[in-house]
Amino acid sequence: MSGTRLCGAMIAGAIALSAAPGFAQPKIIETSLTLPTTSLTLTAAYVAEDAGFWEKEGLKVSTRVITGVGAMNAVIAGSVDFTMATGSTFARAAVRGQRLLAIANLVDRPQVEFVLRKDVADAAGIKPDTPIAERAKALRGKTIAIDGVQSVIHAFTMLVARKGGVDPEKDMRVSPMSPSSMLAALKSKQVDGYATSLPWSTQGIRSGDAVMLASGPMADLPEFIPYAYMVVMTRPEVCRNSRETCERMGRSMKNAAAFIRERPDDTLAILKKRFPQMEPDLLAAAFKVAHASTAKDVRVAAEALDKGQLFNVRAGVLKEDEILKSYDGLVTDEFVK
Repeated sequence: MSGTRLCGAMIAGAIALSAAPGFAQPKIIETSLTLPTTSLTLTAAYVAEDAGFWEKEGLKVSTRVITGVGAMNAVIAGSVDFTMATGSTFARAAVRGQRLLAIANLVDRPQVEFVLRKDVADAAGIKPDTPIAERAKALRGKTIAIDGVQSVIHAFTMLVARKGGVDPEKDMRVSPMSPSSMLAALKSKQVDGYATSLPWSTQGIRSGDAVMLASGPMADLPEFIPYAYMVVMTRPEVCRNSRETCERMGRSMKNAAAFIRERPDDTLAILKKRFPQMEPDLLAAAFKVAHASTAKDVRVAAEALDKGQLFNVRAGVLKEDEILKSYDGLVTDEFVK
């Protein structure tokens, strides 16, 4: 069955169930969600929409992509109800007085991969068994593509650079661009490497143009696991004013995460529709890596947020004395029970 027909069948099934005798169709609630990029990291949102979980819950969700921290800023400004962002970004916002409410975590390890152009890696003598601290030394004087300044992708590049004794603000340059443009920029030697999410990193590796420098999902940075990497968050008043909205969103995302874990083939069919420009084998290879990072327990754990704060400190985007000591009022599990 094709991906389109499969998604249609799943949605039709949800609609048929809601229309069955004795099943009270929920009142439609309109809400909004902004996403910080287009990548496999957001698979739960794609599944929630395309497999009909939002519709089944009576949610009419408008979605749009606002790159990087702009997605969270839209929620803070009140123009959007929900976003999905990293726990480290969430904590940085809270430190600065922009306190949001985290209701679920869908990915439990960093979903960032950092690749170097093959000739750059070869010149630095990088081999598969070269320690990351040695690999990172190759970043000195290089230009690296990222999806946005001050994003978690940017922080990842800074953290890896510091592991090699490279000052990311003085010894290397970053070039913000769309993830879909990064491989072309690498091939034309406009950049020496790029950091991004799957499947864009997989694309460079499989084409033979890039060599892996550091992979979050492959646990190259084990000190940051577990990590609250894809947190569903909103303004506290959204849940105060409409508890049902947050309950429905929480249930939808919890069920979407379970669908991803338990039905990987059906999930891949949805992703093929979302990434039609990707070769099926490439997308399948990327999803195999991403699938293993889908959280089994979608509650937002303090330990996972602590790892995000440590990530910020090691990257140099947060001072150690700025770390949040408590998550009271910032996290709840009542919508994903």
